[in-house]
Amino acid sequence: MASPEPTASRPGSTRTGPGRVLIAIYALFALAASARAGVQIATKFGDAPVAYLLSAFAAVVYILATVTLAVGSPTARRIAVLSCSVELVGVLAVGTWSLADPATFPDATVWSSYGSGYGFVPLVLPVFGLLWLRRWTGRGRTRRTMVTLAEDAGEAAGGGVDHGEGGAPGQGAEDVVADGGTQRTCPAGSHDSHPHRTHFRSVRSVRDAE
Repeated sequence: MASPEPTASRPGSTRTGPGRVLIAIYALFALAASARAGVQIATKFGDAPVAYLLSAFAAVVYILATVTLAVGSPTARRIAVLSCSVELVGVLAVGTWSLADPATFPDATVWSSYGSGYGFVPLVLPVFGLLWLRRWTGRGRTRRTMVTLAEDAGEAAGGGVDHGEGGAPGQGAEDVVADGGTQRTCPAGSHDSHPHRTHFRSVRSVRDAE
């Protein structure tokens, strides 16, 4: 009995395993940075506008990273890579700026002194985030490559089936198509002699609108 061609399974999600801890930490920083920036901007913005605006920017980055890591789709992972990269650059830039020009930062931000006020977690967090995302990006590419190779092999086998061994094109058996099932094409009279030439292709059922 003919069996359908295996379909590609969906790559694993960034929400699994250590990803849950990473998302929880990002969510905590998103909440803390948002609350801190909101209060500072609302009550004493004139005291340290640069620091408070940078805190608000950090909050936006943390929120974006949290949401995209939680979603875990290919598009979300690409956005998460961008947000983690911006976060890492921001921590390094603001950290260096705050040490080189302390007068500009009369009040500390989340990223001041490379996140020393938070145990340097803001410095190492984007590194772990990028490493985690790289793992899933590599898995997705490997799966897509395997699927492509399988499809190419199927098309090559289909070419041999359509021509038949030693025959002319068009001498294969009639295609049998079932709604939502598979399509099987093989040379006439060769089901037993050439089992390796049997080719299966996934097909999509088409239903007319009533």
